[in-house]
Amino acid sequence: MEIPDDDNFPTGRMWRMYAAAWGAFLLLIMFATQIDDLHKGKFNMEAFVGTLTNVPLALALALLWPLSGWIERRRPSPGAATMIHIGIVLLYSAIGLVISLIHLGTGRPTLWYVGPMINIAIVYALTATIFYMVRVNHGRRRQTAAIERAHALLVASELNALRSKLNPHFLFNTLHSIIALTRRDPAAAETALFQFSDMLRYVLDTEKSGNDHVTLDEEIAFVRDYLELEALRLGSRLQVDWHLDDQAGQRGLPALSLQPLVENSIKHAFNPHSRPGRLAIRTGVDPVSQAVRVTVVDDGPGADPGAVRTSRGLGLRTVERRLQLEYGEQYGLDIATAPGEGFIVTMTIPAVAA
Repeated sequence: MEIPDDDNFPTGRMWRMYAAAWGAFLLLIMFATQIDDLHKGKFNMEAFVGTLTNVPLALALALLWPLSGWIERRRPSPGAATMIHIGIVLLYSAIGLVISLIHLGTGRPTLWYVGPMINIAIVYALTATIFYMVRVNHGRRRQTAAIERAHALLVASELNALRSKLNPHFLFNTLHSIIALTRRDPAAAETALFQFSDMLRYVLDTEKSGNDHVTLDEEIAFVRDYLELEALRLGSRLQVDWHLDDQAGQRGLPALSLQPLVENSIKHAFNPHSRPGRLAIRTGVDPVSQAVRVTVVDDGPGADPGAVRTSRGLGLRTVERRLQLEYGEQYGLDIATAPGEGFIVTMTIPAVAA
């Protein structure tokens, strides 16, 4: 949200409303004072001139706007502010009395002179109140905009901090796998290094552009490279099934959102065991909400749900926090697991373009 600028405030719209309100008020007075004469086919010039004497009052009361700003900046006590307004009301009333004496002359009943002074005080109070409300509303808008801007900066800072945790974690694990492979199969390690360079370029491109959003298809391609690299190490133990919905491919998501979910399965379902395992990756679009769901399923040993919730691992917790900061608390990860029943994690994101 853009913070309102004091230099451009008040807006022309407020002054147009001010002029329109005074115009309507003067027309009402003119009609009320002329109605009897107009009914008789006459035009009362004295009443017309008397109505126009309110124009200087309207112009003078416009000075209340900078006065209200001065009071707002000085922040006087309520008592002091009241005394300031009383003094200005007396000044305006005295000016109104002088105008009445010039227009009406002397020798009229006292009410003819006191009445306009009372009217001036009432109009002053009304105008001062309206200006005060406008300034209060403007101040609230500025405060709200500042809070939202601060929140956006906080979210951006937290997202950057989360990414700084995620990327080194992923890079360290991948390099460790390549180092381990180098000892057993140098040729395979060389192939892995080329694939790793493509993956690293994917990570660096999102960092360099300042926009870490990619399409799901791009994230899937990155995960394919990652799994091919892991297959060099795991061999036939790693079997991957892909079930991809073409409609979901062009939807956007934060880069490196899917890879940690796959890495979690590799770490817990494949690394500790020598038996073959199956990993399934599914994508789809909810026909009602149009939300995108990406599910990673493995047939590993599973885990206790309570232990998963209290786990100190960064991968899943970091991804979920990123998604919630990006899209809201209703999005994130849904985990289904139990000892001996494998591990299922479903990522839900809104239908947004990359």
